[in-house]
Amino acid sequence: MKNKKETKAAFAEPGYWQSYSDMMAALLLIFILIIAITLAIYKQKRTDLEEAQLQLNATRTELEASKADLESSEEELRNSLKELEAAYAQATMTKEELDAAHLEIDEARAELDATRRELQDIVGIRTDIIGELQTRFSNSSMKVDAQTGSITFSSDVLFRYNSATLTPESKDSLKEIIPMYLGVLLQDNFRPYIAEIIIEGHTDTDGTYQSNMTLSYNRANSVAKFCLNDENGLPEEQTAELQRLLTVNGRSFSNPIYEMNSDKVDMAASRRVEIKFRLKEDEMINKITEILNQAPGQDSDQDQEEP
Repeated sequence: MKNKKETKAAFAEPGYWQSYSDMMAALLLIFILIIAITLAIYKQKRTDLEEAQLQLNATRTELEASKADLESSEEELRNSLKELEAAYAQATMTKEELDAAHLEIDEARAELDATRRELQDIVGIRTDIIGELQTRFSNSSMKVDAQTGSITFSSDVLFRYNSATLTPESKDSLKEIIPMYLGVLLQDNFRPYIAEIIIEGHTDTDGTYQSNMTLSYNRANSVAKFCLNDENGLPEEQTAELQRLLTVNGRSFSNPIYEMNSDKVDMAASRRVEIKFRLKEDEMINKITEILNQAPGQDSDQDQEEP
C-alpha cells in the first residue's frame, strides 16, 4: 500500500514542473511579442517623425520663400511710395510758382494780342501793292499776277539758247519794266512792309537737273545784277534798299509750267525769270502760327493740371 503511494507521488512531480515550464515559455513568448510590438511601434513612430521632419523642412523652405517675396513686395511698395511722393512734390506748385506761371500766360496772351493787332494793320497791304502794280502796268505787255503780284520774263526774250548773258534788246526791256515794278515796292508807303524781293530762274526739262540749276541761277543773277546797276533807272536810295532786300534763286526744272488741260510740259513757258516779293506779314503769320500752336496748348495743359 505504501509502495503504491510512493509510486504515485513519484509520477506526480514531473507534471508540476512541466506546467511551470510551459508557463515560463508562455511568459517568454509574451515578452518577445511585447518587444516585437514595441520595436514595430518605435520603427513606425520613427518613420512618422522623419516624415514630419521632412514636411517641417519643406514648410520652413516655403515660409522662407514667402518671407523673401514679402520683403521684395515691401521694397517695391516703398519704392512706389517714394516715386509717388516725388511725383506729387514735382506736380504740386507753390503759390509763388503758380502766380509766376499765370504771369507768363498773361504775358504770352498780351504778346499774341499785340501780334494780331499788328497783323490786322498790314493785312490789306498785299492787296494794295498788287492793285497799284496792276495800275502801273495797265498799258504794258507785262502782266502782274493777281494772286502773288509777281511778274514773269520769258527766258527766250532775255537770253539766247543755253546762255545767261542778257541780250541788248532785253536790257532795253528791263530798263522799262524794272523801275516800274521795283518803284512800287520801294516807295515810302510800301517799303516798311517788304521783307524780301526775289528774282527766281526756271528752265525747261531738257538736260540734267544740275546743269539746269546752274543755268537758272545764272540767268536770275544776271537780271539781279542789272537791277542793282546804276543804269537800272531807280533812284540811288531805292537801289541801296533793293540791295538789302534782294535774293536770287535758281530752281532748275523743279517747277515747270504745263500746257492747258494737259500733263505735257510747256517748254517755252517753263523757261522764265520771275520777280516777286514777300511781305513781313508772312513772317507775322508764321509767328502767330507758332504762338497758336504753342502758347494756347500749353495754357490749356497747365489749367487742367493745376490742383
